[in-house]
Amino acid sequence: MDGVRVGKRIIGAQAPVTVGWENIPRVQGGPVKRFVFTWFQPTMLFALIAFWYYAPNSIAKASTAIGIGIGFKILLLALEWVNPRHESWRLTWKELASDLFYVGLGYTLLDLVERYIGSDAVIEAVQHGFDWDKLAWFTGLPLLLQAFLISFIFDFGQYWMHRGMHNWYPLWLTHAPHHYITQLNVNKGAVGNPVELFLIGIGIGGFFDFLPRAALLAGTLGLAVGTYQHINVRFNSPRWWRFLFNTTEHHSMHHSQDYEATRSNYASTWIVIDRIFGTCVDGEAELLGMEGGRKMSIAETMTYPFTEGWRTMKERFGRARADGPIAQPAE
Repeated sequence: MDGVRVGKRIIGAQAPVTVGWENIPRVQGGPVKRFVFTWFQPTMLFALIAFWYYAPNSIAKASTAIGIGIGFKILLLALEWVNPRHESWRLTWKELASDLFYVGLGYTLLDLVERYIGSDAVIEAVQHGFDWDKLAWFTGLPLLLQAFLISFIFDFGQYWMHRGMHNWYPLWLTHAPHHYITQLNVNKGAVGNPVELFLIGIGIGGFFDFLPRAALLAGTLGLAVGTYQHINVRFNSPRWWRFLFNTTEHHSMHHSQDYEATRSNYASTWIVIDRIFGTCVDGEAELLGMEGGRKMSIAETMTYPFTEGWRTMKERFGRARADGPIAQPAE
């Protein structure tokens, strides 16, 4: 397998991937179907932005955002049955049950941990001791610009956290279980070790909670764009959307069985960040996972960073003792 040269790297030498938008299949069917799956994403984005922009204060709150997020994912789950990207990614009941375990973990245990020792706790402590008058210039900006800046700043931090997970072994141990998923479905973003999910959620976006409307609009950008990373739906995404935003295609490349392809497309929402730092690869992959597509059990996912880290430490220090100088008896 020769692969394709992208910059200084060869992509697809270890496993099949499709590089270049011109090589990605388009939505097949009549004009109505093609229209719906071309404009669904922009329509939902602008509709959600309009809702949060004009919604009265009585309903513009976090609980409403949670309800909309759950409803949006149920809608996307239905679309996966209507127009799947790959038949091999079809969701089974067993796969769905496994996904829902991780989703439930995120809404309960991880939410509790985040509240007491995560970024939420740190941000709350800082907010009480900071003179917010210094950010008066920010609050004077147009609301949509505030939302964009919050979203972009948060995603910029996530980009470097995610990239660090692929380049520093201790962080990689926490992230590796997520790369054992073998298909993309709407809930796959929740699949992973709790330590990794805690780390990837750390960000400074919460510092802007004192701007509830702007923060909710920023969250809408993540919902109406980032959710598509893990979804089994074929879209004809407009060219401007593919340039600015992360897509299923981009993220499937990141999850492919080809090593070089996985070291790309780190951003969560704004793929343009990857373009800025030269880590964007436009394309897609169907064969996902590690070790030839081996699925990792829930039990192994929960313990992998600790068991694998312990094994690595024993091998490294054991080898160091074996290769080290042999003590000589005193004369």
